[in-house]
Amino acid sequence: MRPNFHPSLINGPFDDPGVYVDFLFERRALLFDLGDPGTLTPRKLLRVSHVFVSHTHVDHFIGFDHLVRLCLGRDKRLHLYGPAGFTDRVGHRLAGYTWNLVQDYPTDFTVVATELHQDGTALTAEFHCLRQFAREAERRETFRDGIILDEAAFRVRVAFLQHRIPSLAFALEEKQHVSVRKNRLAERGWRVGPWLAELKRAILAEEADDISFRVWWREGGREHEEFHPLGRLKEEIVTIVPGQKIAYVTDAVCTEENAGRIVELSRGSDYLFIEAVFLHAEADRAFDRCHLTARQAGELARAAGVIRVQPFHFSPRYQYAEEEVRREVAEAFTGSEAKE
Repeated sequence: MRPNFHPSLINGPFDDPGVYVDFLFERRALLFDLGDPGTLTPRKLLRVSHVFVSHTHVDHFIGFDHLVRLCLGRDKRLHLYGPAGFTDRVGHRLAGYTWNLVQDYPTDFTVVATELHQDGTALTAEFHCLRQFAREAERRETFRDGIILDEAAFRVRVAFLQHRIPSLAFALEEKQHVSVRKNRLAERGWRVGPWLAELKRAILAEEADDISFRVWWREGGREHEEFHPLGRLKEEIVTIVPGQKIAYVTDAVCTEENAGRIVELSRGSDYLFIEAVFLHAEADRAFDRCHLTARQAGELARAAGVIRVQPFHFSPRYQYAEEEVRREVAEAFTGSEAKE
């Protein structure tokens, strides 16, 4: 079954952290953290609709300027999420440039920045290109159960960690995975087309099984259509299974509270992207710097029951010991170290 989400690290393990999640069936992507965008092409960056920023240390947010410059003159709304104080920081970054010519642009590129607070409140502000990115449309909202973005096909959940400052971890959760059984289409003489995307949306929206659904396609210059109950189509031509889950964790000290939140957020993930800054021999240094060790990263992944763990954000001191860091993560994840 082809996955909908394709996640990948945007840089090497010693460079600025971040994960790019491409959507297979949409011209769209998400970003977790916004450091140096590395090898991402303009085409890939322009697919990004939402960016989830763990915190605004320079290696996690310096790519904001690059992304803004790329989006100027385009009809686009870019949504960003970050910790307390985030809307102010976005506004300050935008205010650092002179925008005296943007009123002549044909489109209104807009930055929508939301800061998240541990009490379940959020503060959002908008910054419009055609009005020189002045702060406006400020509003306060609430979110429950950590869910900060809830769309028909997926949700994004946040966990609040400590890094001497709040640092956010995120999980992207596909609600259900709907896959079309193309052999069944062929058996019925139906053709692929936009109606299949409409069918998936109807299923994900949990529309009633007895509603009449239009099956249609164009072939040989003619339009063909049939109407069938949605429930019948669900039974006969699609497979519905639990969706993907991708978790992103970085810049957190290994305390009992942080560990519990990381495990809860990541539980059952298909992918866990997690920092492994120090080798465990330097656990005291890791604690002082408020980072995880490679062993701690692997142990947390194991406790969360994830399928794959992808370590990143290695300290430059291990530039020539990368395999040792990866091995320590892998041994803790599989439990092989404990058996020795």
